[in-house]
Amino acid sequence: MRTKEIHNLEDIQQFKEKALLWSQQFDDVVWLDSNNYAQNYSSYDAVLAVDAFTSIQTDYFDGFEKLKEYQSQVNDWIFGYLTYDLKNDVEVLKSENYDGLGFPDLFFFQPKKLFLFIGNSVEIQYLNAVDDELEADIEMINTSEENIEETPFEDLKIKLRIHKDAYCEKVNTMLKHIQHGAIYEANFCQEFYAENTQINPLETYKRLNAISKPPFAAFIKMSDKFVLSASPERYLKKEGELMISEPIKGTSKRSKNPKKDEQLKIDLAKDEKERSENIMIVDLVRNDLSKTAIKGSVKVTELCKIYTFDQVHQMISTVTSKVEKNTHPVDIIKSTFPMGSMTGAPKISAMKIIENLEETKRGVYSGAIGYFNPSNDFDFNVVIRSILYNASKKYVSYSVGSAITAKSDALKEYEECLIKAKAMREVLEQKD
Repeated sequence: MRTKEIHNLEDIQQFKEKALLWSQQFDDVVWLDSNNYAQNYSSYDAVLAVDAFTSIQTDYFDGFEKLKEYQSQVNDWIFGYLTYDLKNDVEVLKSENYDGLGFPDLFFFQPKKLFLFIGNSVEIQYLNAVDDELEADIEMINTSEENIEETPFEDLKIKLRIHKDAYCEKVNTMLKHIQHGAIYEANFCQEFYAENTQINPLETYKRLNAISKPPFAAFIKMSDKFVLSASPERYLKKEGELMISEPIKGTSKRSKNPKKDEQLKIDLAKDEKERSENIMIVDLVRNDLSKTAIKGSVKVTELCKIYTFDQVHQMISTVTSKVEKNTHPVDIIKSTFPMGSMTGAPKISAMKIIENLEETKRGVYSGAIGYFNPSNDFDFNVVIRSILYNASKKYVSYSVGSAITAKSDALKEYEECLIKAKAMREVLEQKD
């Protein structure tokens, strides 16, 4: 059981920043932030969950079954992530590429302390075992002050796991698979990384978030492992019987010139290649949702709509369905995982080809971060535009990808990846 208090605040933004700073004393932290981005489906402006009372971390083997058991037993709020490599639990697949990060395949925890931000108020929920700490914690939050000096920024030497020529060669190999009919589309990803380096995770996250201000930003601390995510994409949300998926496919750069910027939006909306990419993934999402949907309830409520973010324009579609009340929430996620926007179509064939051509294990990248609540609802993002950091290994990583279709040009796909990587590179290379 949880003790609940609602506080109305004069400066909600300041309290959010101080609460996130205060949270760094704990080993387990999840921060989710919409950055006040206007959304059709939004439950909270931000959420902060800290200090594990119970937790689960495991590899992919029987991962979803273990999560299902844990979520059912706890019957409370749980927060965490699902890595892309849980695909190996869903299908007969493998992940044998290099992994410099060493994150568990699945991690969730039940927080002792929870903050739910809506408008100018925060609902604070503490487990009864620690509710006597609430008043002192609020005092500590209000007096928190930042000290960036603890982990100074270093000069980073970012390396490419796949260099330009090799990337183009791999894309051309994928195009042959498409020409031979093995797949229609596949999301091909590459890693950028830095070794033997240290970063300040919270400050790095804040810089990344400030550049992008995306609707599905997330900060995860799991002891010495960190995920700093500026994701613009929702994977899947459950609101009672309603399921919502909002896949992104189609990217264009921004321009500081308003007329040029508007033209870039128009060009993206009319781009046949980008539209075909998006529509193929919409079909895949419709098929995935139909596995648990009430018959006839799967609907495309928005197709290829252009949304503008600080760094890029994106083409986003919205697919919804309805499920029976007794359908287990973990079963819904398992039946749709991994998300189509990060795999391709047909999904299994695409994932096999991806594994053979990519050089690194994706891990948390192109997985999902989010939560389950006590009502069996959930909300998860897609882990893109994200920096991963293992402090013990002193290893920093970010990956980007693009959808390869029959109309793809290897060089243009490479340039799209660089556009997507720009924000992460700028943040990591920024000097104090």
